[in-house]
Amino acid sequence: MAAASASASAGNAGQTRLVDRCIDVAARGPATVEAWRRQRRSLERLPGPLADELLRRLAARRFLFPSLLEVFRYSAEEVDLGGNIAVDAEWLAYLGAFRYLRVLKMADCKNVNSAAVWTLSGMSTLKELDLSRCSRISDAGIKHIVSIDSLEKLHLSDTGLTDNGVMLISALKNLQLLDLGGIHMTDKALQSLQVLTQLENLDIWGSEITNEGASILKAFTRLRFLNVSWTHVTRLPPLPNLRYLNMSNCTIHSICGGDSEVRIHLEKFTASAASFGNIDEVFSSIEASSFSFLDMSGCSLSNLYILQKLKSLEHLDLSLSRITDDEIQYVANIGMNLRYLSLKNTGITSQAPCVLAGTVPNLSSLSLAYTKIDDSALVYISLMPSLRVIDLTHTNIKGFTRVEANSEKTLSMPPLECLVYLQSLYLEDTALADEVIPPLTSFRALKYLYLKSDFLSDPALHALSSASNLIHLGFCGNVLSNSGLLQFVPPTQLRVLDLSGCWILTGDAISTFCRHHPMIEVRHEIMQELQQNRGGALQVHKSKQLLQAKAKAVNISVDASRLSGISFVDERIKYSREELMNIQDLTGSNLVLNGVQLPPELRRME
Repeated sequence: MAAASASASAGNAGQTRLVDRCIDVAARGPATVEAWRRQRRSLERLPGPLADELLRRLAARRFLFPSLLEVFRYSAEEVDLGGNIAVDAEWLAYLGAFRYLRVLKMADCKNVNSAAVWTLSGMSTLKELDLSRCSRISDAGIKHIVSIDSLEKLHLSDTGLTDNGVMLISALKNLQLLDLGGIHMTDKALQSLQVLTQLENLDIWGSEITNEGASILKAFTRLRFLNVSWTHVTRLPPLPNLRYLNMSNCTIHSICGGDSEVRIHLEKFTASAASFGNIDEVFSSIEASSFSFLDMSGCSLSNLYILQKLKSLEHLDLSLSRITDDEIQYVANIGMNLRYLSLKNTGITSQAPCVLAGTVPNLSSLSLAYTKIDDSALVYISLMPSLRVIDLTHTNIKGFTRVEANSEKTLSMPPLECLVYLQSLYLEDTALADEVIPPLTSFRALKYLYLKSDFLSDPALHALSSASNLIHLGFCGNVLSNSGLLQFVPPTQLRVLDLSGCWILTGDAISTFCRHHPMIEVRHEIMQELQQNRGGALQVHKSKQLLQAKAKAVNISVDASRLSGISFVDERIKYSREELMNIQDLTGSNLVLNGVQLPPELRRME
C-alpha cells in the first residue's frame, strides 16, 4: 500500500513538472505566443488552473497584450495584472467578457480609471476584485462595481473614494473582505456599512474613524480581522470572534470595551509604534492560551512585565523599543513556544543572548541587528539549537575575540557550526576581515549569506567556494577586484551573487563572469548598463567614474542615541582609488591564508 502511494505521489510530481515545462515553452517568446494564439479553439478547452498559470507567465515576461486576452475568454478563472501600468480601458474591455472569471487583481495599475471598470458591470462569476492603489478610481467607478452582486472580496485601499463612494458599497451584501485602507472615510460612512453582516475582514487604516464610529463594529458579528492603525480609535467594543487586530500608531486604552470580565481569543496583535493608556487593562482582555503573535516594534515601553503570562507566544517583535538587558528575562520566561524574536535596534548588549541561552530551544529566527552585541555573544547564540535565521547586521561582530588586549586572536564564528539548521546569516556592516570567513564554509545548512565589510576582499570570496549549499551570496560593498571575481569558483548550488557596491569591478569583468556562469544571477549597479548595451560596446570608463563618484558621496546618517558606542565608517571615502590600491597591499598576510596571489589591481604601484 505504501509502495503504491509513493508511486502515485512520484507520478503526480512528474506530471506537475511536465505541465510546468510545457507552460514555460508556451511562454518562451513573442513568436511562440503568436503560433499558439492562432489555435484559439484549442485554448478554449484548456483547464482553468493551466490557463491561469500560462497567463501569469505571459504577464511576468511582458508578452501579454489586450487582444491576446481574448484567447483566454472561456478558460481563465484568475487574472493578476498587478503593477502593470499598461493596463487601461482596452484591457478591461476584454476582461469584462471573460465567462468564468472569479478573481481579478489590478493593484497598482495606475491607468485604470472609473470609466474603465464599467465593462465589469454585472459580472456574475467574479468573487474578488483588487483595485488597491488605483488612484484614478473614484466614487463614479464604485457605481459600476456595486452591480457585481457576486463579490465577496473587494480591495480599494489608497483609491480616490470619498464618504459617498464608501456608502454605496453597502449594496454588496455578500462581502466577506473589505479593504478601505488609506481612504479618509468618517464615522458616518462606516455606520452605513453595518448592513454587511457577512464581513470577516475589515481594513480601515488611515481613516478618520473615531471611537464613536468604532462602536458600530459590534454589528459585524463574524469579524475576525480588523485593521484600524493610524486612526483616532482608542477603544474597541467587545468583538468575540476577532482573531487578528492591528492598532499600530494608535493610543490604546481598551480593546474590549473596558469590560474586565470579557476575554477575546486574539491570536495576533500588531501594535507597532503604539502608546498605551493602561497596558494592564489591554492585555488582561486577551485570552493568553490562544495568543501567539505580538508586534510591539517602536513602542516606548521600558518594562516587559506584561509578557510573564504570555506563554503561548511564538512571534515577538520588540525592535526599535527602549528595552535593555534588564527586561530580557521576561522574554526568556516565554520559553518553549517562542519561534521568532526581533530585538533589532534596542539597547541590549551581549548579556541578552546570555540570558536567553538555554531558555528558547525552539527559536528559529533571531534578529540582533543594530545593537551593541559583540563576538562574546556568539557562544550563547550557539546554544539556541533550532535557529535557522540570524541577523547580526551593524553590530560589533569582528569574527574574533581576545582574552587580553595583547593576546592572540581567537576566531569567534566556529561555535555557530553546531547550529545544524542555520540557513540564513546576515553579517552586513560589520568589521569582519578575510581571515575570519573560512569557518563559515563548514556551516552545513547555510544557504543565504550576506557579508559587507570594509575589510573583506578577494580571499574572503574565494574561501566561500567551498560553501557547497549556498544559494544566495551577498558580497556587497567589499573591496573585490576584477581578477578576484574571475578567479572565484562559485558553489554548485549558487543562484544569486549580489555584488552591489563593489565599486572596483568593471563591466568587462562582470560580463565575463556572467558568460562563464549563466545560471547565476549577478546583481551590481553596472548590470543595467550591461543589459542596455547588449550587442554593442560597453562604456566601461563611464561606469567606473559613476561608481567612484557614488562611493565618495556616501554619507551615512545614524541615530546617535540608539547606536552610541558603535563606530563604523566607510573609510574608503577618504582615499582615491590609487591610494586604496596601495593600502590594500598591506593585507598580504591575510591573502596567504587561502593561498591566493594578490591580484594585479591591488598590488602596490611601483
